[in-house]
Amino acid sequence: MNTNYKNSYKSTEKELVSLAVYNVGYQKCGPQYQWGPGVRDHYLIHHIISGNGCLTVKQKSYELHAGDSFLIYPGAEAAYTADAEEPWEYAWVGFNGSDASIILKATDFTPAHPVIANTPYGEDIMHQLLHIYDVRGNDFESAVEMTGRLYTTLALYLKGAGHTPVQNNYNTYVQKAIEYIAAHYSYPITVEDIADYVGLSRSHLFRSFEIVLQLSPKEYLTQFRIKQACYLLSHTSLSITAIANSVGFDSSLYFSKAFKKAKGISPREFKQAKQ
Repeated sequence: MNTNYKNSYKSTEKELVSLAVYNVGYQKCGPQYQWGPGVRDHYLIHHIISGNGCLTVKQKSYELHAGDSFLIYPGAEAAYTADAEEPWEYAWVGFNGSDASIILKATDFTPAHPVIANTPYGEDIMHQLLHIYDVRGNDFESAVEMTGRLYTTLALYLKGAGHTPVQNNYNTYVQKAIEYIAAHYSYPITVEDIADYVGLSRSHLFRSFEIVLQLSPKEYLTQFRIKQACYLLSHTSLSITAIANSVGFDSSLYFSKAFKKAKGISPREFKQAKQ
């Protein structure tokens, strides 16, 4: 008899750059049900509602129980298995975005210890995760509502953190830079413009981005513009030239080259595929 029961949802549109839900769901596992070993390209939080199980990350194992939470980091090889006698049930959410790393660094999750035992506000977290599932959908309105509830969920992990986060200058600089980019990406801004706004040298800004996001400011700016271009290509009838101008590229040719490098296909091919 198959006792594994799963409700899940995967988003096909990840349009919000700061924070976006990739997948969300609930699962009541059968005995010794296992996922992995494998890696994800996004952050993935599980909150255990009942039962027991085991998480293995980087060859280190954690015995987990009802009320615990665990986080799988992008690129970290992981596996998790339900207990043979009391298999767990859990709710989860997968997400990514420029805000994700900054927020998670203020929680009790760390790459060296990606679990929180007896999670504070665990009942509230469980309800928020189920709410994210309830409002699932691929339209822009649903994406915004899912992201809003995700922010609320992460705020509960911040609220329950057992330490007072020390203000991290690198995080502050990067967040300020991201805010500037989000407000000005449609103009031909440069990395120098961003550094001037933040009040840093170009090299210090570069170091801040590398530490927090593992990207250069220029790479982040280009990714942001391409992300916005994808939305315009999918949801408007604007020409390629108009879209290039709208997301801050002076040349439609340069835009097409940058887009193809990022997505593997041209803007026109992307638009045709979406329509």
